[in-house]
Amino acid sequence: MMNELDLGIDDVRWHLASEQAERILQYRERPYELNRLIWSGTLEAELYDMEERFLRGLQDELDRGLRDPASVRTVLRRVAASRQKRYSRP
Repeated sequence: MMNELDLGIDDVRWHLASEQAERILQYRERPYELNRLIWSGTLEAELYDMEERFLRGLQDELDRGLRDPASVRTVLRRVAASRQKRYSRP
């Protein structure tokens, strides 16, 4: 399905990094909580191989019938939209 949208692993990584950046920016008013997130290693664990875990999770959900191909395509279209923003922003 990634081939249908001409997506690569780097596109998935960019999308997930964008989501993480938005999440981290929400800690602006709670620096102590952000410090704990970093200190505990939780953030590091979430970032390590995030794109591979994300794709593996989608495939697992598809295989187990928790997602249908249309919902996976919807997720991948969001990844494609993130890629567009990546190249259209200055």
